[in-house]
Amino acid sequence: MALVRHRRHPNLRLPLLESSERRPRFPLPLPPTATKPSAATGCADAISAGDLEKLAVLGHGNGGTVYKVRHKVTSAIYALKVIHSVTDSTTRRRALSESTILSRAADCPHVVRYHGSFEKPSGDVEILMEYVDGGSLETALKKDGTFSEERLAAVARDVLNGLAYLHARKIAHRDIKPANILVNTEGEVKIADFGVSKLLCRTLESCNSYVGTCAYMSPERFDPDAYGGNYNGFAADIWSLGLTLFELFVGHFPFLQAGQRPDWSTLICAVCFGDAPSLPETASPEFRSFVQCCLKKESGERWTAAQLLTHPFVCKAPNPC
Repeated sequence: MALVRHRRHPNLRLPLLESSERRPRFPLPLPPTATKPSAATGCADAISAGDLEKLAVLGHGNGGTVYKVRHKVTSAIYALKVIHSVTDSTTRRRALSESTILSRAADCPHVVRYHGSFEKPSGDVEILMEYVDGGSLETALKKDGTFSEERLAAVARDVLNGLAYLHARKIAHRDIKPANILVNTEGEVKIADFGVSKLLCRTLESCNSYVGTCAYMSPERFDPDAYGGNYNGFAADIWSLGLTLFELFVGHFPFLQAGQRPDWSTLICAVCFGDAPSLPETASPEFRSFVQCCLKKESGERWTAAQLLTHPFVCKAPNPC
């Protein structure tokens, strides 16, 4: 005769932790602060938070404020991103991730240079970066109007060099847009704002979270189920670059009419169910082809950053490849 064992506590349930209890009981470490500033500063001493004087606010975004700051000892100018009151684990992890990614890309001339991180007693985390004196492409578009193809080819080449560098190191930016591409007065283009970027430690690791600016999100990011449930962060960066160049050429966001504000439902319908936007007839065949290679609905059909660097449109930029 089989022995039947009855559960002693049939209604036993383990309680879920409150959000405050799920937070780590210890601070997450930041990457080591830079021990030497850039050679351009002319100073061999380490940069400390107390040596920085805030001069102006450069912008806001992703839970932080970016300041123009001056190093009191050398008078060198930097950008300082302050991520405010890092008291929850999610925000703290993002601050840690941004510092880590910037430090790994410190040798790339097309990514804003990282100089160190500081943790304040208030809980704020500060990230010290190079100051790019020409502002963003979004600001340039508003101030000077649309971009010529020659200028766009140079922008595309520099951004693609930056993306190729990042993607080769398994880093997906996830928020490429005009506001996050900076240019200095010498015309050098640099990718900025890594607040929602992700380091893909495993080749097939996906990043399905809805982060970044929704207007520049790829179709598979809006509706992953319709595209096989896979989201390739590298291919999504290429989609965002295609929309960025399109916008800089026509002066408004490609999927909407000039002056129309994007909302979630409008964007889903346009990006997922509409046809890819077409450049005006004034665009050259090379530029049309380049944008088409970026805006393929199927992510696997988009060209990679390395492939796009060989495209005829990019190769006609100043200092051609």
